[in-house]
Amino acid sequence: MIKGSTGSVTQIPILTMPNDDITHPVPDLTGYITEGQIVLDRSLQAQGIYPPVNVLPSLSRLMKDGIGDGYTRADHAPLSNQLFASYAKVIDARSLASVIGEEELSDTDKKYIEFGRQFENTFVNQGFTENRSIDQSLDLGWKLLSTLPREELDRVDDSMLDQYYQAT
Repeated sequence: MIKGSTGSVTQIPILTMPNDDITHPVPDLTGYITEGQIVLDRSLQAQGIYPPVNVLPSLSRLMKDGIGDGYTRADHAPLSNQLFASYAKVIDARSLASVIGEEELSDTDKKYIEFGRQFENTFVNQGFTENRSIDQSLDLGWKLLSTLPREELDRVDDSMLDQYYQAT
Protein backbone atom coordinates (compact mmCIF):
# COMPACT_ATOMS: atom_id res chain seq x y z
CA MET A 1 0.00 0.00 0.00
CA ILE A 2 1.19 3.49 -0.72
CA LYS A 3 0.46 6.11 1.96
CA GLY A 4 -2.18 8.53 0.75
CA SER A 5 -3.15 6.41 -2.25
CA THR A 6 -5.97 3.96 -2.76
CA GLY A 7 -5.61 0.55 -4.30
CA SER A 8 -2.79 -1.90 -4.06
CA VAL A 9 0.34 -2.93 -5.89
CA THR A 10 0.45 -6.23 -7.72
CA GLN A 11 3.79 -7.86 -8.33
CA ILE A 12 4.16 -10.52 -10.99
CA PRO A 13 7.52 -12.24 -10.65
CA ILE A 14 8.50 -14.22 -13.73
CA LEU A 15 10.80 -17.19 -13.33
CA THR A 16 12.46 -19.28 -15.98
CA MET A 17 14.28 -22.40 -14.99
CA PRO A 18 16.84 -24.58 -16.75
CA ASN A 19 15.02 -27.52 -18.34
CA ASP A 20 11.72 -26.02 -17.11
CA ASP A 21 12.22 -27.74 -13.74
CA ILE A 22 9.32 -26.45 -11.66
CA THR A 23 10.53 -28.58 -8.72
CA HIS A 24 13.73 -26.50 -8.49
CA PRO A 25 13.87 -24.77 -5.08
CA VAL A 26 13.37 -21.25 -6.49
CA PRO A 27 9.95 -21.77 -8.18
CA ASP A 28 8.95 -24.35 -5.57
CA LEU A 29 9.55 -22.01 -2.63
CA THR A 30 8.20 -18.98 -4.50
CA GLY A 31 4.90 -20.83 -4.82
CA TYR A 32 4.52 -20.91 -1.05
CA ILE A 33 4.67 -17.13 -0.67
CA THR A 34 2.46 -16.06 -3.57
CA GLU A 35 -1.29 -16.17 -4.06
CA GLY A 36 -0.84 -18.32 -7.11
CA GLN A 37 1.26 -19.51 -9.99
CA ILE A 38 0.60 -19.49 -13.71
CA VAL A 39 2.71 -22.08 -15.49
CA LEU A 40 3.29 -21.53 -19.20
CA ASP A 41 3.90 -24.53 -21.44
CA ARG A 42 6.18 -24.63 -24.48
CA SER A 43 4.22 -27.42 -26.17
CA LEU A 44 0.95 -25.46 -25.90
CA GLN A 45 2.73 -22.39 -27.27
CA ALA A 46 4.05 -24.48 -30.19
CA GLN A 47 0.44 -25.50 -30.94
CA GLY A 48 -0.55 -21.83 -31.17
CA ILE A 49 -2.52 -21.89 -27.91
CA TYR A 50 -2.72 -18.37 -26.43
CA PRO A 51 -2.14 -17.98 -23.58
CA PRO A 52 -0.19 -21.25 -23.28
CA VAL A 53 -1.22 -21.90 -19.68
CA ASN A 54 -0.57 -25.38 -18.35
CA VAL A 55 -3.64 -25.82 -16.17
CA LEU A 56 -2.52 -28.72 -13.99
CA PRO A 57 0.53 -27.22 -12.23
CA SER A 58 -0.97 -23.70 -12.15
CA LEU A 59 -2.75 -22.71 -8.95
CA SER A 60 -4.66 -19.96 -7.21
CA ARG A 61 -5.01 -19.66 -3.48
CA LEU A 62 -7.58 -16.87 -3.84
CA MET A 63 -9.97 -18.51 -6.30
CA LYS A 64 -11.97 -20.39 -3.67
CA ASP A 65 -12.81 -17.11 -1.92
CA GLY A 66 -14.09 -15.37 -5.04
CA ILE A 67 -16.20 -17.94 -6.87
CA GLY A 68 -19.54 -19.61 -6.39
CA ASP A 69 -22.99 -18.38 -5.50
CA GLY A 70 -22.92 -14.64 -4.82
CA TYR A 71 -19.68 -14.14 -6.74
CA THR A 72 -19.86 -15.93 -10.06
CA ARG A 73 -22.23 -18.90 -10.33
CA ALA A 74 -23.05 -21.75 -7.96
CA ASP A 75 -21.61 -24.27 -10.44
CA HIS A 76 -18.22 -22.55 -10.73
CA ALA A 77 -16.28 -24.54 -8.09
CA PRO A 78 -17.61 -28.01 -8.95
CA LEU A 79 -17.22 -27.31 -12.67
CA SER A 80 -13.64 -26.17 -12.11
CA ASN A 81 -12.88 -29.29 -10.07
CA GLN A 82 -14.39 -31.55 -12.73
CA LEU A 83 -12.55 -29.83 -15.60
CA PHE A 84 -9.29 -30.18 -13.67
CA ALA A 85 -9.88 -33.87 -12.88
CA SER A 86 -10.94 -34.63 -16.45
CA TYR A 87 -7.91 -32.87 -17.91
CA ALA A 88 -5.66 -34.89 -15.57
CA LYS A 89 -7.18 -38.02 -17.11
CA VAL A 90 -6.32 -36.61 -20.55
CA ILE A 91 -2.65 -36.56 -19.58
CA ASP A 92 -2.90 -40.18 -18.40
CA ALA A 93 -4.61 -41.21 -21.66
CA ARG A 94 -1.96 -39.41 -23.72
CA SER A 95 0.79 -41.20 -21.81
CA LEU A 96 -0.88 -44.53 -22.46
CA ALA A 97 -1.37 -43.65 -26.14
CA SER A 98 2.33 -42.89 -26.46
CA VAL A 99 3.02 -46.50 -25.45
CA ILE A 100 0.27 -48.50 -27.15
CA GLY A 101 -0.95 -46.08 -29.82
CA GLU A 102 -4.12 -44.02 -29.81
CA GLU A 103 -6.02 -46.57 -31.93
CA GLU A 104 -5.59 -49.16 -29.14
CA LEU A 105 -7.13 -46.97 -26.43
CA SER A 106 -10.53 -47.75 -24.94
CA ASP A 107 -13.49 -45.73 -26.21
CA THR A 108 -13.48 -43.75 -22.95
CA ASP A 109 -9.77 -42.95 -23.23
CA LYS A 110 -10.33 -41.82 -26.83
CA LYS A 111 -13.06 -39.49 -25.58
CA TYR A 112 -10.61 -38.07 -23.04
CA ILE A 113 -8.04 -37.50 -25.79
CA GLU A 114 -10.63 -35.60 -27.84
CA PHE A 115 -11.80 -33.71 -24.74
CA GLY A 116 -8.18 -32.65 -24.16
CA ARG A 117 -7.82 -31.34 -27.70
CA GLN A 118 -11.04 -29.36 -27.41
CA PHE A 119 -10.18 -28.14 -23.91
CA GLU A 120 -6.83 -26.77 -25.09
CA ASN A 121 -8.11 -25.35 -28.37
CA THR A 122 -11.34 -23.74 -27.14
CA PHE A 123 -11.12 -23.28 -23.37
CA VAL A 124 -7.47 -22.54 -22.64
CA ASN A 125 -6.96 -20.87 -26.02
CA GLN A 126 -8.69 -17.51 -25.88
CA GLY A 127 -6.92 -15.62 -28.63
CA PHE A 128 -5.28 -12.27 -28.15
CA THR A 129 -8.42 -10.26 -28.91
CA GLU A 130 -11.08 -12.55 -27.41
CA ASN A 131 -12.98 -11.13 -24.46
CA ARG A 132 -14.90 -14.05 -22.98
CA SER A 133 -17.14 -13.44 -19.96
CA ILE A 134 -17.09 -15.71 -16.94
CA ASP A 135 -20.55 -17.01 -17.86
CA GLN A 136 -19.38 -17.81 -21.38
CA SER A 137 -16.38 -19.66 -19.93
CA LEU A 138 -18.54 -21.65 -17.52
CA ASP A 139 -21.00 -22.55 -20.29
CA LEU A 140 -18.09 -23.61 -22.50
CA GLY A 141 -16.77 -25.77 -19.67
CA TRP A 142 -20.10 -27.59 -19.46
CA LYS A 143 -20.22 -28.00 -23.23
CA LEU A 144 -16.77 -29.61 -23.12
CA LEU A 145 -17.65 -31.88 -20.19
CA SER A 146 -20.74 -32.96 -22.10
CA THR A 147 -18.45 -34.64 -24.64
CA LEU A 148 -17.50 -37.13 -21.92
CA PRO A 149 -19.77 -39.91 -20.66
CA ARG A 150 -21.90 -38.63 -17.79
CA GLU A 151 -20.75 -41.49 -15.55
CA GLU A 152 -17.18 -40.14 -15.82
CA LEU A 153 -18.19 -36.86 -14.16
CA ASP A 154 -17.75 -37.64 -10.49
CA ARG A 155 -16.87 -34.18 -9.13
CA VAL A 156 -20.32 -32.64 -9.60
CA ASP A 157 -23.60 -33.76 -8.06
CA ASP A 158 -26.51 -35.17 -10.04
CA SER A 159 -28.70 -32.07 -9.68
CA MET A 160 -25.99 -29.93 -11.25
CA LEU A 161 -25.47 -32.50 -14.01
CA ASP A 162 -29.22 -32.48 -14.63
CA GLN A 163 -29.10 -28.72 -15.03
CA TYR A 164 -25.95 -28.31 -17.14
CA TYR A 165 -24.92 -31.59 -18.77
CA GLN A 166 -25.92 -31.62 -22.44
CA ALA A 167 -26.07 -35.23 -23.62
CA THR A 168 -24.83 -35.48 -27.19
